[in-house]
Amino acid sequence: MGFLKYYTPREVSSHSCFNDVWVSYLGEVHDLTSLVQENKGNILIWPIITSAGKDISHWFDPETKDIRTHIDPMTGCKKYYTPYGRFLHIPPPLPRTDWQNDFGCPWWKDRKYHIGSLTIKTRNIRIINTLTSQENILEVCSEDTMMDILEKCIKYNDHINSYTWKYDSTEMDMSKTLEENGVRDEDENFFAMRMERDDWIPAIHLYYNDDLTEL
Repeated sequence: MGFLKYYTPREVSSHSCFNDVWVSYLGEVHDLTSLVQENKGNILIWPIITSAGKDISHWFDPETKDIRTHIDPMTGCKKYYTPYGRFLHIPPPLPRTDWQNDFGCPWWKDRKYHIGSLTIKTRNIRIINTLTSQENILEVCSEDTMMDILEKCIKYNDHINSYTWKYDSTEMDMSKTLEENGVRDEDENFFAMRMERDDWIPAIHLYYNDDLTEL
């Protein structure tokens, strides 16, 4: 079983064009870019393209994990319910000779597109480089380990792995989450005190190890 990666809704929303199509549904994140590319010119791919970067859980029955169904008033038969337009691998409402149903597993059940899970909750943290005084605010997943967060910092510092990470003067365990390292989630307390979550963002300090190690 591979490592489970988590994504924020903001990260999913950044993949929202024809050549980069991510969607989330039922708590999972799927990269449908190859599906879209393989079906260029097929009009049934457009509902997927227009939903790129979005959560489409409303397309699904949470109990069956399948596309929602309804009783077609014209035929009295149970059909897939697609109010936003029929899309790839959904059969036509009436029998047609050009309908090909030999595609195998429909895309929404095909695990090859699954790349991770949608975070249950996001958190904001401040990363302060004590060597350069550079400060960055990151939105991370509550499930992220410190190593996951470190990887998200590479875009700010190529030598990020050359630092010791500390919170409240204590070295952090990079294999554990923020919460497991004592960085408590105070959102409920802020809500009770009618404070905004950004009124106080916990700070993690990076201390340079005096080498040039790269990740």
